[in-house]
Amino acid sequence: MSLIDIQSPRHCFRTAAGPVWALDGVSLAIRAGEFVAVMGPSGSGKSTFMSILGCLDRPTEGRYRLAGVDVASLAADRLAALRNRGIDFVFQSFNLLPRATALENVGLPLIDRPMRASERRRCALAMLECLGLADRAGHMPSQLSGGQQQRVAIARALVGEPLVLLADEPTVALDSRTGGEILDLFRKFNAEGLTIVMVTHDAGVAARAGRTVTFRDGRVAPPNGAPHAFAPPNGAPHTFAPPNGAPHIFAPPNGAPPIVAIGEH
Repeated sequence: MSLIDIQSPRHCFRTAAGPVWALDGVSLAIRAGEFVAVMGPSGSGKSTFMSILGCLDRPTEGRYRLAGVDVASLAADRLAALRNRGIDFVFQSFNLLPRATALENVGLPLIDRPMRASERRRCALAMLECLGLADRAGHMPSQLSGGQQQRVAIARALVGEPLVLLADEPTVALDSRTGGEILDLFRKFNAEGLTIVMVTHDAGVAARAGRTVTFRDGRVAPPNGAPHAFAPPNGAPHTFAPPNGAPHIFAPPNGAPPIVAIGEH
């Protein structure tokens, strides 16, 4: 079973000029332990898609299941608990508290956990050590380089052992060498079983992932310029070619069950 299963989501923003569909029927399944890169031009729906995956927003239409749970069915408190325990984020701007030490920043996600302060400190320090920053635990963000700040942000994201790490342009503010080191860390944690979904505009960065999905106009773009059929007339099947050319077919005619066949990478 897929860890992430998002089916035909559409998301509408209301504007003075009328409705704008930021997502228009993207369907995607991501297995536990995958490392997926999401690419596409500005305005293609990547950020809206990540907000929905992170349970920060809900689609206007469609279904999203995380670890088998229908997210739309959750009350606000259970949704918050799922977001807190199951998902974490790494952003391009680090988002560290400027007046907190690296150790204090990393320990923030554990504050509402039923553990002693000493245990919370031990877990945070162990995560900093894992990322090679144990000797920077007492430093403020302003005393750290950009690469070190991003490592602290990654440590903060992983200390709570999330099911999924969502990374939004995690290397864009870094030089190529430091960015490569961050991607090496992602690949290391992915090899240990962490599921990662990463947005990037950089094809070289995306190549470090196990699979790349490209968005265009709120939809998944076909690979290598293959034709992409949307909204066919008269109830005909809706087909597109996902990575590696495996057909992905929705809504077959005559009431047959939907077929989902996503290629292995």
